[in-house]
Amino acid sequence: MFENLTGRLSEAARSLSGKGRLTEGNIKDTLRQVRLALLEADVALPVVKSFIDRIRDQAIGEEVSKSLTPGQAFVKVIHAELVRILGGEHAPLEFKAQPPVVILLAGLQGAGKTTTAAKLAKRLIEKDKKRVMLVSADVYRPAAILQLETLAGEVGALHCPSSSEDKPVRIVDRALDDARRSHADVLIVDTAGRLHVDDEMMDEVVAVHARAKATETLFIVDSMAGQDAVNAAMAFDRSLPLTGVVLTKADGDAKGGVALSVREVTGKPIRFLGVGEKVDALEAFHPDRMASRILGMGDVLTLVEEIEDKVSKEKTQKLARKLQKGRGFDLSDLRDQLEQMMNMGGMAAMLEKLPIPGNVNPAALKDSANEQQLRRQVAIINSMTPGERRFPKTINGSRKKRIAAGSGLQIQDVNRLLKQFTQMEKMMRKMSRGGMKKMMRGMSARGLPPGMR
Repeated sequence: MFENLTGRLSEAARSLSGKGRLTEGNIKDTLRQVRLALLEADVALPVVKSFIDRIRDQAIGEEVSKSLTPGQAFVKVIHAELVRILGGEHAPLEFKAQPPVVILLAGLQGAGKTTTAAKLAKRLIEKDKKRVMLVSADVYRPAAILQLETLAGEVGALHCPSSSEDKPVRIVDRALDDARRSHADVLIVDTAGRLHVDDEMMDEVVAVHARAKATETLFIVDSMAGQDAVNAAMAFDRSLPLTGVVLTKADGDAKGGVALSVREVTGKPIRFLGVGEKVDALEAFHPDRMASRILGMGDVLTLVEEIEDKVSKEKTQKLARKLQKGRGFDLSDLRDQLEQMMNMGGMAAMLEKLPIPGNVNPAALKDSANEQQLRRQVAIINSMTPGERRFPKTINGSRKKRIAAGSGLQIQDVNRLLKQFTQMEKMMRKMSRGGMKKMMRGMSARGLPPGMR
């Protein structure tokens, strides 16, 4: 989401190389670059102005310690200000109210409220061990009611049926009653999308909120909506007692300005980021981690949490035992690794959370390792026989032709996968013989950045 902003801010920091200390004179051009970077990222003008003023005040006279370059000292100031503007610290949901705790989702049409309701339900069920019920109060879009019912079944949540013939307030009354009788801990209410300039629709959501007595009222906003999203957030905040914001479609081509603007303009914390279409593609929002991501420092903590949640420990331990016994790494093992990587959003999503050095283009890395490429590789392996997966050296020219036809790809694609497998097999063999330390030393010698060693 922040690729362009990350590049521009890094470039601005590098322009300070060679300076002994940060002064108004030598940071003037750098601040201008930061201002342009923020404006290009669709950050609201008042937010840009206050952001630049605070950075100037903090940076001027900042002593550059022996362990920091002037550019690094400037990045440190920007990081601290980004953390502040993004909310300071993670704000978890409030569950101290009498069950069922009601979470009401509101926002513009097409912002992703229905899918966010399901993602949030899945997260609360799996991470917080809550019994969750979903209900749709969107009587204007019958497909939304059916969609939520389907998603509820997919994520293992309870569902309160509703109909386009009902009044939203009556739907909420019935859902509250059903939630109590079902002993649900949380009731998530999905409301209809509405324009903030439509007074009648805004009055309706205010009435629904009052009847639901919502503990949490989350504003769902599309990260790609730009300044319109900021104006809508302000309007919704005037009508409803918002308690937080969820940014959706953060994995798309959004410039990222909404994340910086909405928090500053409304004063409400960003609770979650929607980072994909799958029902598990919802991340808790941590201002300090996001600030590090914006500045190209990566977000290793979130990556570690994702690995713990989404990587199969059983398959990992099975592979480790297999290697310890001297049985070789085969194509079935490679397929397991690729599928687990896809569960985490592909290599692109992982790279976004790793610190990438300034001379490496993150976009190029992502393009070379996207989810589509992973799917193709899995398709090739699925087109092989069990014997071919176990003994890849038996795959000759005629077999390659058959495998390529079965996967709908070219022989060159099969050759490329087999070459990649051979490299991984060698690496796994070294690891099984205790060669991990030697391999890491070799990687260090080839000049990988400290954050990726």
